[in-house]
Amino acid sequence: MAKKKEVTVEDKLRALYDLQLIDSRIDEIQNVRGELPLEIEDLEDEITGINTRISNLEQDVTNLETDIKSKKNTIAEAEELTKKYNEQQKNVRNNREFDSLSKEIEYQGLEVELAEKRIKEFKAKIEQKNEVIEQNNEKLAKLNDHLKHKKAELNDILSETEKEEKLLQEKSIEYSGVIEEHLLKAYKRIRSNANNGLAVVSVERGASGGSFFTIPPQRQVEIANRKKIITDEHSGRILVDAQLAMEEKEKMDKLFS
Repeated sequence: MAKKKEVTVEDKLRALYDLQLIDSRIDEIQNVRGELPLEIEDLEDEITGINTRISNLEQDVTNLETDIKSKKNTIAEAEELTKKYNEQQKNVRNNREFDSLSKEIEYQGLEVELAEKRIKEFKAKIEQKNEVIEQNNEKLAKLNDHLKHKKAELNDILSETEKEEKLLQEKSIEYSGVIEEHLLKAYKRIRSNANNGLAVVSVERGASGGSFFTIPPQRQVEIANRKKIITDEHSGRILVDAQLAMEEKEKMDKLFS
């Protein structure tokens, strides 16, 4: 029976560094997209808000137009009653009836005046609301145009990177699967705490990548021996030697291309 190949510390380091290179490339692709998805979401929310505002204003205008029709009906009814009372005054039997009809005619006159005043107010409000609707429509047109350009910009980026990102996501899962669970958890924890997402870095000029803290020569020898997982005491990142990093980078560059 064939003996199962033992997974060495070097194998684990290579797998971790490969995973780091893959995840860093995914980060690069997502950084290219940058804030575009959020900008698009904000624009869509703003457009929805303006559309709701316009809809409410248009409903206000419709209600005011209904109020104007109601007041016009009031005027027509008052004029009809005034005409009727004027006719009745011609056939009154005494001054008391005449005075009573005169008061009714005066009251209907006041009703007409009040209705006309209200119509004038309603028309002024309609004019004001229509101005606001127009301003909002102008703003909406600009926002829709801006949104169209942002979506086109995002689609261009996605069409260039979507296929690559999908492949890389699959590779990230694949490479994660060959790393021991406790190592993978440590990798993800370190990566989530790092601003640049780097959990595994190579030793460069006697220091860990991106750090100014020098690693003691004896420690550098241990890293180069690849006999145990060594972390940087300052950043907590997992360290690999420059030769291993170069070899894995060349391998991954072929995968990315």
